[in-house]
Amino acid sequence: MKQIQTTLRYAILIVASFISLYPLFLMISSSFKTKIEIMTHPLALPESISLNNYIEVWQKVKFSSYLLNSVLVSTLSVVCILIVSSLAAFYLTRYKFKWNGFLLVFFMFGLMIPMKLAITPLYMLMLKLGLMDTHLSLIILYTAGNTSLALFIFYGFFRTLPAEFDQSARIDGCNGFQVYYKIILPLMRPSIATVGIVTLIGVWNDFFYPLIFLKTTELNTIPLGLMSLFGEYDTEWNLLFCGLTISSLPMLLAFAFASKQFIEGLTAGGVKA
Repeated sequence: MKQIQTTLRYAILIVASFISLYPLFLMISSSFKTKIEIMTHPLALPESISLNNYIEVWQKVKFSSYLLNSVLVSTLSVVCILIVSSLAAFYLTRYKFKWNGFLLVFFMFGLMIPMKLAITPLYMLMLKLGLMDTHLSLIILYTAGNTSLALFIFYGFFRTLPAEFDQSARIDGCNGFQVYYKIILPLMRPSIATVGIVTLIGVWNDFFYPLIFLKTTELNTIPLGLMSLFGEYDTEWNLLFCGLTISSLPMLLAFAFASKQFIEGLTAGGVKA
């Protein structure tokens, strides 16, 4: 009976893995096909392996420019999210004051109210600030929109850290900020990996905000830049799959290098110390 249960578990895991990985495999294999192959045999393997599609998409779509824009916006956004949310979570968990609970609830409202509902006021705000058609507008929006989730994760992690760490550091002469970056920050790697990967995926793949706030083609990020492959009567499916494959590589590499820390971070706040 135990052997049957083990076999059944492995069978379920294999089926689940196949369902999850097959679309990725189909995307990569389709990037080597011609448009005719994709239209006639969408699920078949490519007849030959050639990098012509990748060369063409790199030149035709100005993919290098879109890639640099995505890297710039995503990197600065994630860094800002990590700094703002970790400092706020540290302050809310380590300092007790009258408005402590109210501020935590205020941040949590950001998880319940999507920012896209306020797209008209945000558009007018960026217009009046002169930030329309700039990467800075996207960085501000991504930071504001993801801070609540990041703070929620950091808050749960900080609650697992004994307060004795802070007290020992203060006895040695550290102030509040020194306690944060000398003592707490090195212990935050699992939660930083979790927040970094989750927010990076959302920012990297976002299409909505660049579509609204960017007007210049040279400033487009990858999701918006790939729209040029969709024509009114025809779509360059082979080049589109190439672009999707290239754009997914940074996410796969980020998760591969930080997967261990990511899993630890997901469970770090599960039990209060």
